[in-house]
Amino acid sequence: MILMSAPTTPDVDPVVAEAQAYAEKLLMLSEASVDRHFDPFEDIDWDAPDFDPNCKPERWVLVTSADPIGRHPWYQALPLDKKIEIGKVRQANVAKVGLQFEAILIIGMMQHIFNLKNNDPEFRYCSHEMIEEHNHTLMFQEMVNRVADVPGMNPLVRSLRHLAAPAGAFLPNFFFMAVLAGEEPIDHIQKDILRSGDDIHPIMRGVMAIHVAEEARHISFAHEFLKKNVPAQPALNKAVLSIAMPIVMFVLGRAIATPPKTFFKQFDMPAEVRKDLFYGSKESKRTFADYYVDVRALAEEIGLMNPVARRVWKLLGIDGPSSRYRSEPKRSADAV
Repeated sequence: MILMSAPTTPDVDPVVAEAQAYAEKLLMLSEASVDRHFDPFEDIDWDAPDFDPNCKPERWVLVTSADPIGRHPWYQALPLDKKIEIGKVRQANVAKVGLQFEAILIIGMMQHIFNLKNNDPEFRYCSHEMIEEHNHTLMFQEMVNRVADVPGMNPLVRSLRHLAAPAGAFLPNFFFMAVLAGEEPIDHIQKDILRSGDDIHPIMRGVMAIHVAEEARHISFAHEFLKKNVPAQPALNKAVLSIAMPIVMFVLGRAIATPPKTFFKQFDMPAEVRKDLFYGSKESKRTFADYYVDVRALAEEIGLMNPVARRVWKLLGIDGPSSRYRSEPKRSADAV
């Protein structure tokens, strides 16, 4: 009797399997952009009476649970009209910074896709993302036009936009780290405000709801891109990226989270209050570090959290625990 062996399935090349899995993830993100997307002039009723910036203006008072200015005793001691004025300028400037960052992202991403090969799934997804980012710039600018005349980023930080094109073209891993450095703080701030339950102005709520919904895809792509590309880098490149990562997070994160000098001058904010809000107090440092809880988890997953890199994260004050999964809600200190 002849025994027949069971047919064997040929081993799948792990490189091919990884490429297929990556393509499937990008296809899912691309189809999500088709199935669920927003138009800032169709999905926001800008001319609704309740959207008037001066309608129930107390809704511009900064949310204490989500904004360091809002919970500071200096701000809380101000009269209501001054709180409202500061709140309007603060939120409009965050939107302007978001607009400027999205523009920088588009510049670099367009360079990234320019030389992609035919049938590369990144081309389609990145094109969807840029369309969404263009809509975000329209949305943010419309909010700024209606709420307050603000500058956005400081002039020095604005000049960094000139680095976007060469980074997108020649340093894609570095570029998508920079993308996360800008996207993660804005996403965390907006989620905290939306989760606060406070009665915030509908202009702000409408803009944030759209931005958070679509930004989830953009952040997912940056994470997936780095997961795919960084582990395969030569040891020297990975060492450089591991040091660059916390530095990029710190520099761009500060640009996103800190108002420009004109803001402090406009409202005569004392120097000690400014320092306490954004640099000095333990609470302000912890708030800033928490913006990167997902990025620290990513750094560990892709092999960029080595002993030297850990020291840099700590030196910059943005070290701390990593999330168990992306967008994990904050846990209380005594949580199990």
